[in-house]
Amino acid sequence: MLFLLKYRFLQIVREFSVMFWALAFPLILATLFYFSFGSAGLSSTGESEWDKIKVCVVTSQQETADSAAFLNFLDAMEQQTLEILPCDSEKEALEALNQGTISGIYYASESPSLSVGKNGLQESILTSLLTSYTQNAAMLKEIAASHPEHLDAAIHEISNYRQMVQETSLGGETLDPNVQYFFALIAYACLSGTFLGVRASFDSQANLTPLGARRSITPTHRLTLILVDMLVLTAIHFINIMILTVYIGKILGIGLGHNLPALLLINLMGSIIGITLGLAFGSLTKLSLNIKLGLSVLLTLFPSFLAGLMFGNMKNIIEQHFPVLNRINPAAVLSDAYYCMGVYNDMERFTKCILILAFMSIILLFAAFLGIRRERYDSI
Repeated sequence: MLFLLKYRFLQIVREFSVMFWALAFPLILATLFYFSFGSAGLSSTGESEWDKIKVCVVTSQQETADSAAFLNFLDAMEQQTLEILPCDSEKEALEALNQGTISGIYYASESPSLSVGKNGLQESILTSLLTSYTQNAAMLKEIAASHPEHLDAAIHEISNYRQMVQETSLGGETLDPNVQYFFALIAYACLSGTFLGVRASFDSQANLTPLGARRSITPTHRLTLILVDMLVLTAIHFINIMILTVYIGKILGIGLGHNLPALLLINLMGSIIGITLGLAFGSLTKLSLNIKLGLSVLLTLFPSFLAGLMFGNMKNIIEQHFPVLNRINPAAVLSDAYYCMGVYNDMERFTKCILILAFMSIILLFAAFLGIRRERYDSI
């Protein structure tokens, strides 16, 4: 048994083309993703800084108490939220707005107002700032008119106001949206075990390779041969996935969460699902090795595309219109499992994903056994 394990291990790792797709190509993709998205802020954990929103301020010719108060408010916001660019006139400010240099124009008058060029996140923030100021100013005026003795206390409360809403994950950590691509990439790398499985199934067919001929006449039971291949391939591919994970997490600095046991479990299940997919596909199809490897590219890339590898929102679109596809797509299930571990901190959903992957692996392994077992040869 140990001899079989060692023999198959050396055979597989010496297959350069297969190891390239299973190990080298995902590493290359990870590097390209890193430089495409930029190195700053690509971490699923930790705080990310917002760029200040560029605005211009147009003041009225006659300064009033209201306009002066609004200018003081904008000066305070400039320290943390706004970047006020100098504009000599309203015409210059409008030109900057039309060119997209600034996101909005504040008018500091007796009734402060705002002009924006489009609808977006930054424009919504500017509107919220103006709404907050207007409401607080109106409240202070009402308090000053009806209960002047409480005015100082109201001003003190407003000055001590703290923003209590923060974008965080359910695990209590801020998420950079680009990390979803790296989760989908690791899921794709797991499915790349298909190449290893296809190569191993090819070596088990007596009419295709001399090795398959020798294995077909061995007294060792075919199920034992499949299990040996399964153990060796899973070990090799698990090492591949761990190399990719360490490279993304430690070398590129992309945060993948801190639950190491859960990460190891997902990588193991991902390795198994990739290998069994390749074994089943290779055993059930009667094609040449090159055609099988070519189709394996489609078999790994297409599910990964549906899981968000090329278009990050694709999985959400499928969830809205055809959610069952996300339940049977191994890449989507793997990606969801990584989210549950590193972002959602939802162990119930995580366990469900692991059980789905285990069920898929059993079905595929059984299909591979049937595919190899049905082969009969008149002469070898």
